[in-house]
Amino acid sequence: MIVQSAPPGSPHFVITQVDHARFSGQFARAFGNRRFVSPHPHELMAYVTAHHDEGWAAVDAAPKHDPRTGLPYHLTQTPMPDLLRTGAGSPDFNQRRHPFCGLLSSMHTYGLYHGRYGLSDKIVINMVPTEYRADAQRMLQGELARQAALKEQLRSHPETAEWASDAFLFHRYKLLQFFDMLALYFNTTHPSQRAPTTLTHVPASPDEDVSITITPAGDAYVLSPYPFAESGMTFWCEGRYLLPRAEETDWGAVMRQTPCERETVTLIAG
Repeated sequence: MIVQSAPPGSPHFVITQVDHARFSGQFARAFGNRRFVSPHPHELMAYVTAHHDEGWAAVDAAPKHDPRTGLPYHLTQTPMPDLLRTGAGSPDFNQRRHPFCGLLSSMHTYGLYHGRYGLSDKIVINMVPTEYRADAQRMLQGELARQAALKEQLRSHPETAEWASDAFLFHRYKLLQFFDMLALYFNTTHPSQRAPTTLTHVPASPDEDVSITITPAGDAYVLSPYPFAESGMTFWCEGRYLLPRAEETDWGAVMRQTPCERETVTLIAG
């Protein structure tokens, strides 16, 4: 669950991880222009991006109350037993679609605990409380075994053998991280509180990475360089506006009873 920041006294826009992933998937489908190469296989890349957090579905269906905020637990504050439940769930879901989807999803899970394969200096596995460290390591070892098996499946077919190469996979992995981080930029922060930022390691091609700056500009956001098909594209994410509650709350019931609303963002070329 993502609990967006909010001005004092205002409701928070609360987003399930599945809805966050659907938002990310819109970026994957729109990615590519004369400067940025659209990734192959396009449909599978869009699919795994749009479903990269599917393992959160059960956790977000019954979100726990965070007494510190009076809201559901935010992503980074999720109790560790629930967080560990999500780790294998997303690759399980995605590999049913295609071995490539399962492999990239598994890399996403593993990378979250290991500095995004060198793209981040945040090594989450070192922050896991001691009492959960063995469970986390067991889950991550399972993902490495999954990755090895799925690579073998891809190599066994001439049309997908290249997809198992380290260079091919890391290029697509970096794209998935860009789509995820771009969505998180909008999802985690209220529009009035968003500041300029830079996303690094964005592949313009298999051989070139660039940094993309995001700058709020009125009702739109300027991206430079611009990676999508057309300037002025609008993207949207569903969520629910919720106010904190002092008492323990059945947030699953509240979420089901609260209508979804959309937050939209317009991106323009800088």
